Amino acid sequence: MTTTTTDKEFAPTASALAKLRRKRWYQHPMVGRLVGIVSAAVLLDVMSGPQGSRDDIFFSLDETLGSLRLLWWILGAVVLWAILEFTQPLYARYVAPSVGPLDRFYRPVTDVLQSAKDTTRSTTAQWRRIIWVRLGVSLLVIGLLILLPNLLSTFWNQVLVNEVAIYVLLAIGLNVVIGWAGLLDLGFIAFFAIGAYSTAYWTGAMPVQPPITLNAFLVIPVAVVTCLLAGLLLGAPTLRLRGDYLAIVTLGFHEIIYLIAKNSDGFTNGPRGVQGISNFAVHIGPIDYDWELDPVPYWYLLIAIATILIIAFLRLEHSRVGRAWTAIREDEVAASATGVATVKFKLMAFAIGASTSGIAGVAYASKAAFISPESFLLLFSVLVVAYVIFGGMGSLWGVIIGTAFLAWLPQYMKDWVNPNDRFMYLGALLIVMMIYRPQGLIPSVRRKRELTMAKQGLGDADAMTEPAGGRMT
Repeated sequence: MTTTTTDKEFAPTASALAKLRRKRWYQHPMVGRLVGIVSAAVLLDVMSGPQGSRDDIFFSLDETLGSLRLLWWILGAVVLWAILEFTQPLYARYVAPSVGPLDRFYRPVTDVLQSAKDTTRSTTAQWRRIIWVRLGVSLLVIGLLILLPNLLSTFWNQVLVNEVAIYVLLAIGLNVVIGWAGLLDLGFIAFFAIGAYSTAYWTGAMPVQPPITLNAFLVIPVAVVTCLLAGLLLGAPTLRLRGDYLAIVTLGFHEIIYLIAKNSDGFTNGPRGVQGISNFAVHIGPIDYDWELDPVPYWYLLIAIATILIIAFLRLEHSRVGRAWTAIREDEVAASATGVATVKFKLMAFAIGASTSGIAGVAYASKAAFISPESFLLLFSVLVVAYVIFGGMGSLWGVIIGTAFLAWLPQYMKDWVNPNDRFMYLGALLIVMMIYRPQGLIPSVRRKRELTMAKQGLGDADAMTEPAGGRMT
């Protein structure tokens, strides 16, 4: 005898499932963002309040949290939250449709070329207009960067070189590793140290003299090769690891390089550091020019280096290698199953990123004329990772602009913020950024799509985490 079921028998189960799917008010993402921004406001209030006292460790908290100013901070945070939450639907409804056609000016050139094969001459003309617009904007930006040192004081020119330009080079290199290949590298500053100590060695500033003494310009290819070999040495035995395990290995590599630099007194001069590193110089026929203490020539030199790297990396991003990195980042198992040599391409990412860091190390050592192990602390690796995430992983322009802003911000705050509190403000800014714009300041189209799919449970955000919903068994 067979039994039949009716809709009534399923009614309690369906009702129970509906209750399980229903989110409580405190589970809504909007409430989570409110809690986050209010917490950031309280943190900012504590940071900007009176300094602590040795006699009373809770003096700063008592004075800050017990004042009326805390209410103003919270009120401001709530107002900011309301503006961000309730104006976004209005923007999406009324403003976004009108600016949507402008998106075509930001599509990769390769996408336009691909579409031009199947469209009419109008698409070709549109592609030409895009090229001319991008070329004009690029020339305008380069012109502004060339004129910028003439508008600033010597102090800010030093900041442009020592903080902004150097960290932009580091972020460009790390973006290859993290943003394009999806490999979490927490020891990236170790390659920066290798490039700097290579400069000190080959210019004859270290206790051990080189076979031949090189000009700082000639050290650049030597440092690139050295960092390439170091990247291969680190990556070959470890790149079969993923996620947290790879991050721990890179962390250990940084500590090895740091301790070698600190303890090798006979080679690196130990904690005393290396002094008298030669500056860049050109002595060819009638041309006789030395880069000395003036930061402006270094700024122009770093602009030229960064321009070459940007052009090369933009070509690389849309090449076969760049597409392989994208496949590895999105799903390494699927990439390997479709024939992508994952270890090979991950080694290439490590080596290319390391070589860029080596170039930055040469520029830094030549400009400062002094390096020590304390110039390459782990904190700087964490800062570069934060800069890349803030700007937008995988977006070359986002990484450049985000790094320039965050490198400039602590120097801007130095006149009205205690030096010990600057990184607290940076941390608060990163918290707010990750709440409202986790994809970064200027996200790449691919990365934004991955994060959206991961939020919807349709895919994985990158190759560093488990698939959405847990690993399939």
